[in-house]
Parts: sequence; C-alpha cells; structure tokens
Amino acid sequence: MVVGSRRQAREAALQVLYLADLCVWETEEIPKAVRSEEPLSEKAQAFTSHLIAGVMAELKTIDPLLTRYAKTGNFGAWPQLTGGILRLATYELLHDADTPVNVIINEAVEIAKKHSTAESSKFVNGILDKIKLERKNS
Repeated sequence: MVVGSRRQAREAALQVLYLADLCVWETEEIPKAVRSEEPLSEKAQAFTSHLIAGVMAELKTIDPLLTRYAKTGNFGAWPQLTGGILRLATYELLHDADTPVNVIINEAVEIAKKHSTAESSKFVNGILDKIKLERKNS
C-alpha cells in the first residue's frame, strides 16, 4: 500500500535528517529504503524531499534561532531526535506559508509524542510557540 500522508512524509524526513546527523552522512547517501517504513505516494515523497532539502539549506539560520528560544542551552546539547523535529517544524514555520501554524506545531508535537517522550513533546510545543512569532515578522 502506498501512503500519502503529510505526517508520514514528515516522519520520513525526520528519519533521513536523524541518520544524516547521527552518521554524519549527506542526505543523498541515505538509502531510500530507510526513508519510510511504508512506501510513500509521489506527492508525499516530493514533500519529504522538500523538507529535507529545505532544512539542510537553512541549518545556519534554524539552529541559532532554536538556541535563542530554548532555555536549555545550545542546540547541540539536545537529543538529536528532538532537534530534528524542531528543525523540521521551524523550517516549515518560516518557509511554508501555505501550511497553517497550528498544523505545523500540532504535527511536530504528535511526532515527538510518538517517537520520543511526553516531556519532549512539551519542549517542542514551547519552543515552536515562540518561533511561530518569527513567521509573522518575516
């Protein structure tokens, strides 16, 4: 079954970004087989690729922004999965104006709940609630 969900596309992008960060690989080196547990529709694959490319292109903007809004110190000190979720959502908040802010934040929180902890989901929600203000200023 081919799946077309934007959440699954976000989760696939998170997998790739996590592996790229963890293994210090270029995103293109990561086999497509690890990009998702289920085959994604062409539209979802395109969204996954869009997110990966966008996050990688904007890391120098995203990471300092995340560090500025977090009270827990430098971005590099956070768990990598939490950082990946925040990077994805921050990229979407700043560059995907067609997606409503609440949808982006809710998706990030739900992904954090599924793949991390309740504490992580609260942290993600708090940081993104602050970063959403950057969207209005852009």
